[in-house]
Amino acid sequence: MARFGLVLVVALSLAISMFPDTTTAQLNTNFYGKSCPNVEQIVRKVVQTKVKQTFVTIPATLRLFFHDCFVNGCDASVMIQSTPTNKAEKDHPDNQSLAGDGFDVVIKAKKALDAIPSCRNKVSCADILTLATRDVVVAAGGPSYKVELGRFDGLVSTAASVTGNLPGPNDKVTQLNKLFAKNKLTQEDMIALSAAHTLGFAHCGKVFNRIYNFNRTHSVDPTLNKAYAKELQLACPKKVDPRIAINMDPTTPRKFDNLYFKNLQQGKGLFTSDQVLFTDARSRPTVNAWATNSVAFNKAFVTAMTKLGRVGVKTRRNGNIRRDCGAFN
Repeated sequence: MARFGLVLVVALSLAISMFPDTTTAQLNTNFYGKSCPNVEQIVRKVVQTKVKQTFVTIPATLRLFFHDCFVNGCDASVMIQSTPTNKAEKDHPDNQSLAGDGFDVVIKAKKALDAIPSCRNKVSCADILTLATRDVVVAAGGPSYKVELGRFDGLVSTAASVTGNLPGPNDKVTQLNKLFAKNKLTQEDMIALSAAHTLGFAHCGKVFNRIYNFNRTHSVDPTLNKAYAKELQLACPKKVDPRIAINMDPTTPRKFDNLYFKNLQQGKGLFTSDQVLFTDARSRPTVNAWATNSVAFNKAFVTAMTKLGRVGVKTRRNGNIRRDCGAFN
């Protein structure tokens, strides 16, 4: 038995060395160096033009990237349109609030790339979304970083696959850690990526419970800054349309910065899932550290984004290069 175990271990070691993890091995920053060498410049130009048209492009693209990667990996499956025979990811309730500007910037970048003969049908929608996400972070004043490329587009997109795979506004640290760990992301990665909430907006319906009906003892969440709670109640009256938009970051909603963490220290996290990062003793030291050190936060964010971009990467065997980002083809 011992000898059999040794042989098995050796065989497994040889198999691992001979057949490495192709999903990460295929990714590199120069994947399109020969086929479409100007891919980054082309996507960046489209992003910059779109951002000038509407700021919403920035948070919309970031959120689209997260929602894509957390469900079956970074394969642009969130962009697929539903058909009479298939309800796709984008039509799950958790994705119906994804702003159209995120989809639009990817579609426009795809069109710009396909207008160049050498690039036509060479660059995946998944890679375009990943590049565009980096570019919107930069456009908002965040860190620039090298993007690994070589993803293929997914061949499956179902609304059912979304359920239970996206962080919720009322999640606690334990729930968040479990969800991120499923994608090989650490607690530090989770905190860094949560800080994307330094940009953009949410909807009143997502915070009603915190400001009006928290629990039997408190109508307002006691961890919420009292002055901030009143601001939210003014912005979101009880009978207001739950789709009314409110800023995620009450201080600098259009700038990528570490004020997200300073806001948490003051009880100004919009969602429960934001504020618990400070109230929970496990995550509070990281929040405090990044509130005073933007360089360390930016570095951690880049690391987390790179790791997230490796989740569920499709290869030639289980993916393709879509001609239309919204349809299997």
